[in-house]
Amino acid sequence: MTFTETPLKGAFLIDLEPRRDERGYFARTYCGKEFEAHGIELSIVQSNLSFNRKAGTLRGIHFQKEPRGEAKLVRCTRGAIFYVIVDLSPRSSTFGQHFATGLTAKSHRALFIPGTFANGFQSLVDDTIVEYQMGEYYVPTLSSGYRYDDSAFAISWPLPVSVISARDLAWPPFQQ
Repeated sequence: MTFTETPLKGAFLIDLEPRRDERGYFARTYCGKEFEAHGIELSIVQSNLSFNRKAGTLRGIHFQKEPRGEAKLVRCTRGAIFYVIVDLSPRSSTFGQHFATGLTAKSHRALFIPGTFANGFQSLVDDTIVEYQMGEYYVPTLSSGYRYDDSAFAISWPLPVSVISARDLAWPPFQQ
């Protein structure tokens, strides 16, 4: 795997290094030792799938409050998504800033997101599937978020929002 740190400290893009032969290829998608070598602590305790029927579907901006922040490894396994992370670490030099990237099933690229970040995505094509490998168990009472269109983040979503939950529309604005 190849690790590339994003402009937000602690978040990494992770590209596979496939070993190809006449059958196709084999690639490692997670190795605790390689993650640790890059300063990433991720012990996977839960895996989730998100199916998104329509292009333009938006999920987020979500996070789980401390002390149970959810570090996660995210990969698009079908279709394509525009993924956004927001640094919510108060002591970070990039606090309140966001980073966006495309993830596609074709590229197999993953994004590691620290537990102190918020995140969300928009599906770019119909019938998109996103896989999450989580470093913390989901705790409904600690689940939180901010509006996807909050001016504090100034995120330029690539498509008009076609589907969004009432819950995501009800998140409060970000306040520093």
